[in-house]
Amino acid sequence: MGLIPVQLARVSLQNNFVRLDPIEESHREGLRAAAADRAIWNYWVRDVSDWDAAFSEQLAKEHAGEWLHFTVFDRTSGAIAGQTCFLELRLAHGGVEIGGTWYARHAQGGPINPASKLLLLTHAFESGAERVELKTDALNARSRAAVAKLGATFEGVHRKHMRRADGSMRDSAYFSLIREEWPAVRARLEARLAAFALENSAPHPPLHGEGGEGAA
Repeated sequence: MGLIPVQLARVSLQNNFVRLDPIEESHREGLRAAAADRAIWNYWVRDVSDWDAAFSEQLAKEHAGEWLHFTVFDRTSGAIAGQTCFLELRLAHGGVEIGGTWYARHAQGGPINPASKLLLLTHAFESGAERVELKTDALNARSRAAVAKLGATFEGVHRKHMRRADGSMRDSAYFSLIREEWPAVRARLEARLAAFALENSAPHPPLHGEGGEGAA
């Protein structure tokens, strides 16, 4: 049987938590504001000190079909939460990478990342992917923990793999998910998001002076 190439469509993706829209010029200023916290870029490879140049480079890669960039919108607030994308497209071989991901500080630690990953992974595997790769700076413990929590398999470290924006060499930790693992991973992600939804819908105890004893 011959290989079936992955057919990744440039479409918007959404669930109850996030909407991922393909990158557009109209996103430039909103992403600039979300990216203002310099701490986001501690482990970043690309130089984003000149945001306009960095954003224009993303648009060029998008128009050339090299990457598929998505702007991440928080559906609760409607605000831009960050960015993620498909890169290193090996479509004829059933392989894609999810990367180029960053979130504003206010969007970290909640449902935004797992909700985004659920959408991207679903899109990839429904489009024919056999393998989805994820990589991060080997020193970025927070990112490595987030990828491992998805259920991805750690494959090892590529030494001196990339050059960081400051010129230093980076070791990259590689993870992957394959088609056979996807149903179990999807179920875990859906359970995590269901827990977030339940937490957000649960009634909160009244604040002082907000009903109950001691209310005016």
